[in-house]
Amino acid sequence: MLNQLGKQAKEASVVLGTAGIEVKNAVLKEAAKCLVQNQEYILAENAKDVEAARANGMTEALIDRLTLTEDRIAGMAEGLRQVAELSDPIGAVEHMQKTPNGLLIGKKVVPLGVVGIIYESRPNVTADAFALCFKTGNACLLRGGSDAVHSNLAITNVIQKALESLHMPKYSIQLLSDTRRETAAKMMQLNEYLDVLIPRGGAGLIQSVVKNSTVPVIETGTGNCHVYVDEFAQKDMAVKIIVNAKTQRLGTCNTCESLVLHKNIVKSHGPAIIEALLEKGVQVRGDEAICALNSKVIPASEEDWGTEYLDAVISMKTVDTFEEAVAHINKYNTGHSEAIVTDSYQNAQAFLEKIDAAAVYVNASTRFTDGFEFGFGAEIGISTQKIHARGPMGLQALTTTKFIIYGNGQLRE
Repeated sequence: MLNQLGKQAKEASVVLGTAGIEVKNAVLKEAAKCLVQNQEYILAENAKDVEAARANGMTEALIDRLTLTEDRIAGMAEGLRQVAELSDPIGAVEHMQKTPNGLLIGKKVVPLGVVGIIYESRPNVTADAFALCFKTGNACLLRGGSDAVHSNLAITNVIQKALESLHMPKYSIQLLSDTRRETAAKMMQLNEYLDVLIPRGGAGLIQSVVKNSTVPVIETGTGNCHVYVDEFAQKDMAVKIIVNAKTQRLGTCNTCESLVLHKNIVKSHGPAIIEALLEKGVQVRGDEAICALNSKVIPASEEDWGTEYLDAVISMKTVDTFEEAVAHINKYNTGHSEAIVTDSYQNAQAFLEKIDAAAVYVNASTRFTDGFEFGFGAEIGISTQKIHARGPMGLQALTTTKFIIYGNGQLRE
């Protein structure tokens, strides 16, 4: 079965690689319309997944990540429409130059071919992946988690019908309905058909793909994201940013999991930050100085500094200096998104320069690390690696280049 899906994807990719921009944009807009028109069907299938998740004891934060609503389906559709409005990178020619013997040599942007994606719990990934892959002339072979299988199949079915209605290959998007680990392991070895594999989910999934795949991998990352409250931070701004970064959605990789406070503002800013988090139902785990501020704070362990909770829990650490804050964050972060709250231009610039992460913020919530918010229309994932793609991966991350050479009879001597 898997080989058949791979073969179908490869055949579809040949058609997509030469598809014109007008056709691609028309399909994306039609798919967006179909998602909204079929939302009752999609929501009914999603309800099956949510019901099963509750029965299996899934946390509320992860259930939220799994749950679709009319607004979220509308957001998925808007993501497709935004991708349709973006410029098409495919076909652009870069660096054309003439050699001494008269050859014209350039680099042309081309599709990767077939993109495999293994992901967990997030049905919106199905639509986002299709949008970005299709716009860049790639077919996609998807393997979602067992907890979202009904939702993912429904979204895939709707998109395939949109493709067929405009006479494009329905196999431009395919979902592997067999969610067993053994099948995922076989997908990681599907070199004959897959050109790249992208894992999107928790640390266990990502590391499994990185270690076991023979298909080239673009590594996405988990998010132990920090907000550092500098000694020059405004208290009200710090409270608002932290509450948003932590509680706007608990189960996302760009949610703040760790706070770092300069010792000079612990007593002035700390109580308000803690109270605001407690009011939102967030459990606070802190060091000795933080515990002294509120009896409801739980003593933190060393493990807390490096934990991505994906739940209503946050750690709080005090530091003596700016340099200690940077060192702590660089030690425990996952290279995802880090923020500083400060009125000091010098510290803001130093933070931007010294923090090693894909996205670094000054006076803003980490929740903005998202392809939609960055103007990409959608994202295929957030890469924390340092080659090819880093941060929210939009269209450019799903392309490669080939050299094109024009001659007029040149021979090498």
